[in-house]
Amino acid sequence: MPHATDETAHDAFRTEVRAWLHTALTGDFAALRGLGGPGREHEAFTERLAWERHMARAGWTCLGWPREHGGRGAGIAEQVIFHEEYARANAPARVNHIGEQLLGPTLIALGTPAQRERFLGPVREVRELWCQGYSEPEAGSDLAAVRTRARLEGGRWVIDGQKVWTSLAHEADWCFVLARTEPHRADRPRHHGLSCLLVPMDQEGVTVRPLTQLTGTSEFNEVFFDGARTDAAHIVGAPGDGWRVAMTTLGFERGVSTLGQQVGFERELTRLTRLARRCGALDDPLLRDRLARAWEGLEVIRLNGLRSLAGIERGAPGPEASTGKLVWAGWHRELGELAMAVRGAAGLVADSAAPDGLDEWQRLFLFSRADTIYAGSDEIQRNVIAERVLGLPKEPRAAVKGAPA
Repeated sequence: MPHATDETAHDAFRTEVRAWLHTALTGDFAALRGLGGPGREHEAFTERLAWERHMARAGWTCLGWPREHGGRGAGIAEQVIFHEEYARANAPARVNHIGEQLLGPTLIALGTPAQRERFLGPVREVRELWCQGYSEPEAGSDLAAVRTRARLEGGRWVIDGQKVWTSLAHEADWCFVLARTEPHRADRPRHHGLSCLLVPMDQEGVTVRPLTQLTGTSEFNEVFFDGARTDAAHIVGAPGDGWRVAMTTLGFERGVSTLGQQVGFERELTRLTRLARRCGALDDPLLRDRLARAWEGLEVIRLNGLRSLAGIERGAPGPEASTGKLVWAGWHRELGELAMAVRGAAGLVADSAAPDGLDEWQRLFLFSRADTIYAGSDEIQRNVIAERVLGLPKEPRAAVKGAPA
């Protein structure tokens, strides 16, 4: 149980965050409130980048990084407070999440001093943006089946292969790429021989092709590496140690920012409930029941998230961390379906006033279909829970042509 002095300090920190956001989100930045996020990353991207650089100058990026690496050394509680208040202020969606929340902590944990010196500053100051090169056409969530290859040649890594569903690759300066640097051996696990490479995007041999989504936007991409190169020193961990690096990075993916995400979910549910009241949908007992169940589900997500963060603070995420993505993804997809039920027939008509023809509820319904697929599909999450949490036998896996058996 937190001490009274801790609670006082946390209250003071919350007041500080709230006051700074209130002051900062004025002038030109006021117009950015509520912009960006999943399915809407195209909105005011340049302006949101300027906003995040403003945050960096004021010391509000990389809060959880150790002070010796340019962060504020904030604990879990302070990080949660910041993300909650950021969401409550309806501040614009962040553009540097992958660099700040994934790459940075990975380099702090596993990178060399030279890598930290080269890359952490530009991430903290939002001068270089990153994307994550993990998924492939035949290895979406099964990273052990990665077929992108890299070889050392003349003191540089040469990379050939394809990645897919690479978020914001069209805006990124760098990509951390999981590639096979050693041939698979039958006497070793499938994931042996993978390496994590830091690869510049602005070079010959890197081609980015946007993928158009149901919403008509394109924040995901295909990325092709055809003889792309990066320095031999730009490998995280030892050659062949990429699986451990990748698992470390994915562990950071379920971090404190999820608490801010839940504040956004709460805002969506509140607006939907108000819409249901205005249009008379609350007269339908079945819709009333679904809205009530949505509220209950959100409470479950919040409490599970707090339990998960308690485990992270102890240094060992518990099984609740494995269920988090599975639970919130299904809940959010069902919220999109509930929104369409509340809208009724009107939800089938395009919004002529919107640039993309979609109102917020249509966009929610369409994009939330992807929630149960990206960042680890539901099927993969269930396998992780079954095999790594419950200790059940591993699921038989069919061999993929061209991939390690």
